[in-house]
Amino acid sequence: MINTKIKKAAAIAAITALTMTSAFAATQIGTGSVTGDATFDSVINWDATFGNTANASGSVANVLIQATVAPTLNMEISTGAINLGLLAAGVESTGSLDLEIGTNAVAGASITARSQSGGLTNTTDNAVQINNLTTDGVAESYIFASALNAASDSTVTGFTQSAALNSEVADNSTEHTVYTSDKPQATNGINDVTFTVKATADAQTPAGAYEDHVTFTVTGNF
Repeated sequence: MINTKIKKAAAIAAITALTMTSAFAATQIGTGSVTGDATFDSVINWDATFGNTANASGSVANVLIQATVAPTLNMEISTGAINLGLLAAGVESTGSLDLEIGTNAVAGASITARSQSGGLTNTTDNAVQINNLTTDGVAESYIFASALNAASDSTVTGFTQSAALNSEVADNSTEHTVYTSDKPQATNGINDVTFTVKATADAQTPAGAYEDHVTFTVTGNF
């Protein structure tokens, strides 16, 4: 009888110990949090043991790290003037300058050129122009052209660039595309693209001085 009671007591003690162990297996002893924002709150649990094997842990997730890189876009032109010299009737005269782009625009950049007068214009009589129009009674030729001038300045994978302009200029509103790229690129010299002007006079082109001014516009695709 006594042995039976002892066995029952031992069984009850064992069950109680298991119940207590189970109850304290994941005891919350604290909270992980972010000051002023309760959405980050999380439980820190303890395994209810002491000594070298004891453990308490918890996590705070989704703490944000932010940074900003300022946009950059630069265009450098090798000279402020192109001199075509003395135009001979029927002979194409050319002159050029170089342009360089540097940008961290994610989708690259482009350059356009716009004539401010729509042709090489006589400095004495603005109605007289060298272009392919016959408004003044004489058809000549005035062309903007471009070509790549160097290997890529970009180390960005998949970078491409193009320059293939060859267009008659006959107005002061058209933005002629000189150059395009599709990813960021470094500034390295002044040689991304060569812009060329071509002019051909006619035997009837009035004598005199002619000039045009060009506006170059660079656009970054951020």
